[in-house]
Amino acid sequence: MLTAAFMIFLALVAACLVLGKPVAWALLGGLAVFWLLGLRLGFTNAQLWEMAWEKCKKSLIVVSVIALIGVITGLWRVSGTIAFCIVRGVELVTPGLFLFIAFLLCAALSYVLGTSYGVSSTMGVILMALARSGGVSPAVTAGVVLSGVYFGDRCSPASSAAILVAAVTETDLYRNVRQMLKTAALPTLLTLGAYLLLSFRHPITAVDETVLASLRGGFSISWTALLPAAVMFLLPLFKTPIKLAMCASIACAAVLACTVQGFSPAEVLSAAWGGYHPADPTLSAVLGGGGVTSMTASYVIVLLAGLYSGVLEGTGALEPLSGRAEALAGRIGRFPAMTGISVLTSAILCNQAVASIMVQQLMGRTYASREELAMDIENSVILIAGLIPWSIACSIPLSMLGSGPEALPYALLLWLIPACYLFTKKRFYP
Repeated sequence: MLTAAFMIFLALVAACLVLGKPVAWALLGGLAVFWLLGLRLGFTNAQLWEMAWEKCKKSLIVVSVIALIGVITGLWRVSGTIAFCIVRGVELVTPGLFLFIAFLLCAALSYVLGTSYGVSSTMGVILMALARSGGVSPAVTAGVVLSGVYFGDRCSPASSAAILVAAVTETDLYRNVRQMLKTAALPTLLTLGAYLLLSFRHPITAVDETVLASLRGGFSISWTALLPAAVMFLLPLFKTPIKLAMCASIACAAVLACTVQGFSPAEVLSAAWGGYHPADPTLSAVLGGGGVTSMTASYVIVLLAGLYSGVLEGTGALEPLSGRAEALAGRIGRFPAMTGISVLTSAILCNQAVASIMVQQLMGRTYASREELAMDIENSVILIAGLIPWSIACSIPLSMLGSGPEALPYALLLWLIPACYLFTKKRFYP
């Protein structure tokens, strides 16, 4: 029954991808399939709802963060923050090194902040705006940004993913961080080399002066426009919770939009909810979008993933797979088995955190060293979840960047870390 349920769910996902339908429909179908499985296993509807709601309640915290990110992406547009960065960025960025520099900026910032969502919604949005205004492929740029934000999401001491893995494996966070930096050294160098070559192939061309003229005419291009970004970037360095930092950035952007850029309070509220949609088509092409409603698909995915992952965990439906996982590790090796299982759990659970816990439960007994287990999780599921188009670890950052799965082939770091680790692991864990 369990195998049949998984096959039906995967078929639903495949159908949505082929037909171009929202993956949320597959998640809804998957919830129905696993709910029926729970009934067949002897659980009542009330018990299944309790299991599902227990996980869904935790998902509401993620939804609130996503909503704040939506507000930021709208208000940074009307505050002039993105306009300032486009104008000044075009002047400062070396055209032939744009993608190379974009990766370094995102990697450095994500290491400091420890969040892929926060960097995607701020620096990522700015870089995408620069790319679109400068004629660089949005798909390539989004892939570069995704690589950069996951550098820190994986190995920053402030990363919730790194903290979660240390907790479930009962290992030391800072030792894990040092090992992650070591195992990322070679793939990061290879990524930098590849992005250097891509930068030469995708330079920023001469930007149409009408774009810059529209931006200068529509906004006050002054250094004060950077205040919302400065607040967002600096407050977490002083241990301010990320949600409070987001709220402070939102408040700062709203004040600037009204007092400096000349928007009315009603227009600011409209941008926060539905995004900024200027009448000027030139401005709309560069700055249009954002707002709470722009993240609707992400809200649905998070809530549905929380519901059906609660059903799976509560019914113990995955318990029979634990023995199979151990047998697979015995045949092909622990990390190859971990990688394969990471793909399945990330695809089925659509959630980086839940998938991390699940692979630890399925594979934990095959490891004598907890440190090795922690590193194998960090070098597999944490990154692989960012490559599954319907996983919130992938869909949310790409939604913020205004891109889709076409960016994934260019997210080189997410591919190279597992690949390099597969061949170099014996150096770290002989």
